[in-house]
Amino acid sequence: MRRQRVFPDRRAGGLHLGERLREREWHDPLVLGLARGGVVVAHAVAELLEAPLDVVVARKIGAPGRPEFGVGAVTARGEPTYDKRSLALLGLDPADLTMTCERERAEARRREELYLRGRAPLPRAGRDVIIVDDGLATGVTARAALRAVREDGPRTLVFAAPVCAPDAAAGLKGDADEVDCLLAPQAFRAVGQWFADFAQTTDEEVIALLGGDLP
Repeated sequence: MRRQRVFPDRRAGGLHLGERLREREWHDPLVLGLARGGVVVAHAVAELLEAPLDVVVARKIGAPGRPEFGVGAVTARGEPTYDKRSLALLGLDPADLTMTCERERAEARRREELYLRGRAPLPRAGRDVIIVDDGLATGVTARAALRAVREDGPRTLVFAAPVCAPDAAAGLKGDADEVDCLLAPQAFRAVGQWFADFAQTTDEEVIALLGGDLP
């Protein structure tokens, strides 16, 4: 029997997530959407928490000849994050991925500049920072984002998403102070299976949401 979709779309997932997150007290909260799809979810969360919204960009580092298979991720700055088990499985060393890493870092920097439109990122030091994505599959891009934001000195650092693969959620607990997922189903195949509408989010939508307007 085909599994029923749980969330109509990303915004609906964000509203459900935001309802849960606002049950607790936050100190000067800042919501960061993990671009691109996570920004849609984060926008709804930020509305309910009455918190500012900003963006964080992490890019997947694909295996040679298999770009869809993420073995690591990188942000605009800082060291790349690699999945050691995936590297061992494929017989790879981080040095083998230097060119791919630098290409993805450049793309992360380009997208960050595009989304911020010349302004500096909102301050993160001393605040409760919540990184929000539309879902968590392998966790590699989320881990890279968490490590990059941790360097900015947040008071607490939380990762939140409507749906997460259980193993991936458990794997983030060394990088996040807390991982909050509405659903962590054992029968997890892909994030999109839990949304009726999972159309790709565009750069234009991200920019509009960061400007405070729904697209």
